[in-house]
Amino acid sequence: MAEFSFELNDDQKAVHDWIHGFAADVMRPAAAEWDEREETPWPIIQEAAKIGLYSLDFYAQQYFDPTGLGIPMTMEELFWGDAGIALSIVGTGLAAVGVLANGTEEQIGTWIPQMYGDTNDVKVAAFCSSEPDAGSDVSAMRTRAVYDAAKDEWVINGTKTWATNGGIANIHVVVAVVDPELGSKGHASFIIPPNTPGLSQGQKFKKHGIRASHTAEVVLDNVRVPAGCLLGGKEKLDERLARAREKAKAGGGERLKNAAMATFEASRPAVGAMAVGTARAAYEVALDYAKTRQQFGRPIIDNQGIAFQLTDMRTQIDAARLLVWRASWMAVNGKPFDSAEGSMSKLFASETAKKVTAQAVQILGGNGFTREYPVERMHRDAAIYTIFEGTSEIQRLVIARTLSGVQIR
Repeated sequence: MAEFSFELNDDQKAVHDWIHGFAADVMRPAAAEWDEREETPWPIIQEAAKIGLYSLDFYAQQYFDPTGLGIPMTMEELFWGDAGIALSIVGTGLAAVGVLANGTEEQIGTWIPQMYGDTNDVKVAAFCSSEPDAGSDVSAMRTRAVYDAAKDEWVINGTKTWATNGGIANIHVVVAVVDPELGSKGHASFIIPPNTPGLSQGQKFKKHGIRASHTAEVVLDNVRVPAGCLLGGKEKLDERLARAREKAKAGGGERLKNAAMATFEASRPAVGAMAVGTARAAYEVALDYAKTRQQFGRPIIDNQGIAFQLTDMRTQIDAARLLVWRASWMAVNGKPFDSAEGSMSKLFASETAKKVTAQAVQILGGNGFTREYPVERMHRDAAIYTIFEGTSEIQRLVIARTLSGVQIR
């Protein structure tokens, strides 16, 4: 087990400075343009690929950092640069993690390289789980996958929504119901290869924030994929479903649901780190502005009303980062989230980002309300953190249930 420290080691500092430089020199100058265009910033993704920042190898190295700080450090710096562009860069990782977590070695080696492409022809991937009637309530999922034994294929029908890179991805990873009676334990994940008939993009969402990140519906109409596209394989799925049925008969349904909840819990600190990056970016703009903006013959930071706001902003950002780092360290060292520490980190960091970016707009006054200054965009971007990967309400529910042991509804 790695010894915990608040100080980054030399290797981490080098990676931090490298990412920060890319965020400052490449992402920030392009942020306003791609926000206005509401398009995937392919040239920026390609630049990230050229230096190795957009690659499975890089994210795997950060994921396996024994301190647990590799991923949150990376996310904070990228989202400090710009949230929309950053999500376009890291969005493929959602699908890659889905394959890494559930796929065989052959599937990992076959499909993940196709998610990223190469420096001359970058690709993206999409993880498709949410549905119009199944967001936080995964048990309400309706997309069905039925096995056709005669052709040794799976037939998938349904509609996914809120899919990052949905429809434009080279590879889609789709979660579907294979046994409706088992609830979330009756789900399985499937690879949809490039140019598979029946998969199409539905509506592309015009969003309030993170507008450089492509978000759309994915429609699956009698999509047929070979049996080998079932992540983990059919034999493993059949064994898992049999165990789930036995546990359900024995009254273990609640335990199954809690185990699924714990899986989601482990991914939430990374979203908290994204929120910290956006909050920090807005705070820095507000601090610089307050030092230079003159009113009544002196900088506005001379006023306690402004100085105290900035004090609270910085304190909340640092507290959010510490919660994220704690949860990340616990996750990589196998420490159970007995108090829902993952949800705590995501909840506090997300709410902090919304509050801090709103305060930044207020400190800049009329200028903060215009697109001439970046805090307006940062404030719009921050709204997503309390929504995706589990809303703030869901985080509070998870925390309350974990602390109390009561199935609060």
